[in-house]
Amino acid sequence: MFGINKKIILVIFFTTLFLISKKSYSQDSSSEFVVVLDAGHGGHDSGNTGNGYLEKKIALQASIQIGNYIKNNSNIKVIYTRTKDRFVKLNERASIANRSDADLFISIHCDAFTSSKVYGAGTFVLGLHRNTDNLRIAQKENSVIFLEENYQSNYGGFDPNNPESVISLVLMQETYLEQSIEAANTIQKSFVTNLKRKDRTVKQAGFQVLRETYMPSVLVELGFLTNKNEGAYLNSKKGQKEMSETIAKGIINYRNKLISSVFKKEKQIAELEQNKKNETNNKRNTDIVFKIQILASSKSKAIRKANFKSLNNISKSKEGKIYKYYFGKVNTYNEAKTLKNKAEKVGFKDAFIVAFKNDKKINISEVISGNN
Repeated sequence: MFGINKKIILVIFFTTLFLISKKSYSQDSSSEFVVVLDAGHGGHDSGNTGNGYLEKKIALQASIQIGNYIKNNSNIKVIYTRTKDRFVKLNERASIANRSDADLFISIHCDAFTSSKVYGAGTFVLGLHRNTDNLRIAQKENSVIFLEENYQSNYGGFDPNNPESVISLVLMQETYLEQSIEAANTIQKSFVTNLKRKDRTVKQAGFQVLRETYMPSVLVELGFLTNKNEGAYLNSKKGQKEMSETIAKGIINYRNKLISSVFKKEKQIAELEQNKKNETNNKRNTDIVFKIQILASSKSKAIRKANFKSLNNISKSKEGKIYKYYFGKVNTYNEAKTLKNKAEKVGFKDAFIVAFKNDKKINISEVISGNN
């Protein structure tokens, strides 16, 4: 395992504290969901130029179309890191998302490879490089920092080719990894379901552009410009429209699933609280029972059906010189009301509910509340 120096450990520690202090994501129907769309590259950074196509141009056009579709088909707020062909530093892209208190950050790119046969759309989240392909893609995208002035100080000594740097940035984004993977999965499934694109699955790699975002973040590679057919497709109006709408649908689906998940959790919490309340009431009232007094007499009667209009479960007690007769024995007031109605129907018109605790009669008003 690569050694991590003390400086990196301190950066990770204090960044983690900052992430914890940020608001936890909690979405409901009235709160605003914000997505930041980041068109990769721009200005003097053209990105890859496979088959003569410009990654920066395709990424920008796709980003704008994604935003237009989202704004026309949902109440999601859209913010762009750029809407023109201009260069934006990688850390400034993250800053735009953080200042916007965004709920999701999506960075749009196009891929390239030495073999022109490779094709397909892919989604990435921040993570340790699982294989050389992921490392290659991350290094390609991260190399943009070398086009910036003072990049050494701007990125705290981050080196795209240094595994130690990658480990530190991965740990800092770990707080949002689960939601990032969920968002990436939703977008990836949208590619496969809606466009029948090759499923390159969700991968993890160390992208600098995702490093400093304090929200779920995904990098999308629309496809390979180095593949002749795919490059032509991504550079076409048809291809950009289809890809953009598919990504937009994935974003909307992710937001909807997130809201549904929060509502489900809130419902589960409410049910748990109600169950705890019920358990407390049950524990408090396990020694309380309700009976229906149907008769009082100075003479003792034998307890048999004939004497009580065929009612079962009759009990009696003596208070002074008076014998009192009761029908039934239940634990809730609602059940007692049902028994009272039954007693009245067979002829005990003056029947009423009586409460007992540990076999001693108590004031019924003390136990009706919360025992319905």
